[in-house]
Amino acid sequence: MLIAVVSDTHLPRGTRRIPDECIERMRAADLILHAGDFVSMEALEQIEALGPPVAAVHGNIDSMDVRRRLPAERTVHAEGLRIGMIHDAGPARGRLERMRARFPDAAAVVFGHSHIPLHEESGGFQLFNPGSPTDRRRQPRHTMGLARVTDGRVEFELIALD
Repeated sequence: MLIAVVSDTHLPRGTRRIPDECIERMRAADLILHAGDFVSMEALEQIEALGPPVAAVHGNIDSMDVRRRLPAERTVHAEGLRIGMIHDAGPARGRLERMRARFPDAAAVVFGHSHIPLHEESGGFQLFNPGSPTDRRRQPRHTMGLARVTDGRVEFELIALD
């Protein structure tokens, strides 16, 4: 199973748009995970219109209609594997242990908020932040992630989009 992982699209804002490469990778996926901060319902609907199912959580700057539609956190089942999702996983110090306790049955947690790509693993439990395809802030590149679920394991890959 191929999963496209995005977060913090922050749309609409000026002339900003999701890069073509990100859209192509989302269309080719079996599932899209979005870790919040769509901002508008239109942005959520644009991603849902790409085809694959979308599992998402709301972020801290999402509109009220997005917040009403999406949970603050959730667990997604992907070929027998559980992946937790939350927008803001909190401070870096103790994050992995905090997320492992919050999602005890998950093999991994996907989060966003910081726009800083991260892949961390300890004892078979993984944290993954795909960064942002549209708002890189202080990061050198716009990014997204891919996850491949095979034989009960998930492998994350960070994709630079620029």
